[in-house]
Amino acid sequence: MASLDKVLYTARAHTTGGRDGASRTDDGRLDVTLSSPGTSGSGTNPEQLFAAGYSACFIGALKAVAARQKLALPQDVAIDAEVDLGTLPNAYGIAARLTVHLPGMERAAAQALVEAAHQVCPYSNATRGNIDVTLTLA
Repeated sequence: MASLDKVLYTARAHTTGGRDGASRTDDGRLDVTLSSPGTSGSGTNPEQLFAAGYSACFIGALKAVAARQKLALPQDVAIDAEVDLGTLPNAYGIAARLTVHLPGMERAAAQALVEAAHQVCPYSNATRGNIDVTLTLA
């Protein structure tokens, strides 16, 4: 397990009720109702939050790597993220798929950028070896 050299930020959230509850960050910027997937509840669920977080973080990694390599990143970079909830033997698990859109970039350069970003993205590093993650260049 890798330990952080330096903490840059700490997120804090208070959650009640589990999948059918609510969650709020200490700064109040996120205040959500939670509902289990597939129910009639009006809230979001942990898998949707994970998909949003992973895709946003991965775009940040793309930007960081592009800046380091002095590459022009398209303004309309986007990611379609899918997170599956499923069963494992005697447990539950997730899998993630990210489809990365880098319009206008040469395909080989775009693919190299995606692979480099996958090495530095905190979500990629947290999930590596733990869940199936599929990256696709659109």
